[in-house]
Amino acid sequence: MSQLGGPAPVILLLGATGKVGRLVRGAWDRATGSDARLVPVGRSGEGVTHWEPGEPTDALPRVDAVAALWGVTPGQGRDLSENARLALAAQHLGTALGARLVLHASSAAIYRPGAADLPETQPPDPPAAYGAAKAEMERVLEHAPGPRAICLRIGNVAGADSLCAAVDRGDTVTLDRFADGGSPVRSYIGPSDLARVIVALSAAETRSLPAILNVAAPSPTAMADLALAAGRPVAFRAAPPTAVPRVALDTTRLARICPLDPEAGSAARLIADWRSAAAECPA
Repeated sequence: MSQLGGPAPVILLLGATGKVGRLVRGAWDRATGSDARLVPVGRSGEGVTHWEPGEPTDALPRVDAVAALWGVTPGQGRDLSENARLALAAQHLGTALGARLVLHASSAAIYRPGAADLPETQPPDPPAAYGAAKAEMERVLEHAPGPRAICLRIGNVAGADSLCAAVDRGDTVTLDRFADGGSPVRSYIGPSDLARVIVALSAAETRSLPAILNVAAPSPTAMADLALAAGRPVAFRAAPPTAVPRVALDTTRLARICPLDPEAGSAARLIADWRSAAAECPA
């Protein structure tokens, strides 16, 4: 199996038909070239190997890594506690396929937002149920059997968040305006850069990797800039007291493993990357 400097790693992608999974698939060849082979897996759909937890793994190949981008997101009737169960299922699958590590999609939502960039050393303090479910997933993985588990605290993925959904519909984008006159600022990552991070981690010496890793562009992005870069008008409303002006991840650890372009968080670049990836793997 692959190690840094060895053959290109083989990476199995769980959640390949979800929003983030489709974008990563659409960006894969352009972002990674021949640096890795992606094996997309989903319960149904075209262009993926069909598999779900509890089924035999005979049709799945041996792999270096599993990228578990599946999970339950907020919505009526959805059981967010399933995220921990799915993480354990990914660990079990990794064992069956000989993987050295499993990359689990956690979230910036586990942090209590603040004015400063949020480092991995800040204890989880989620203000909402989704972040609490991801924090519980991380706790379960601390002592989970199987391959090395790496929790990726991912920022907003361009093309997969609510802002981009409004942009895609062609709507006027309504955003909070804060006392400084600005719109919400968030850590984003483009699908191409997320693919590059997955490859870099999958090819690295496993023992050198941290168990927790923030994944985002080096600098956060103003949501108004994203909407304008996509050619959509913006309407502002006064931010309510509960609104959060800034959620920015400290990416110092990531920069040591997979340095991203300093302009990776530019609004124009994120929009272009999203649209290219979506065109390659449409829903």
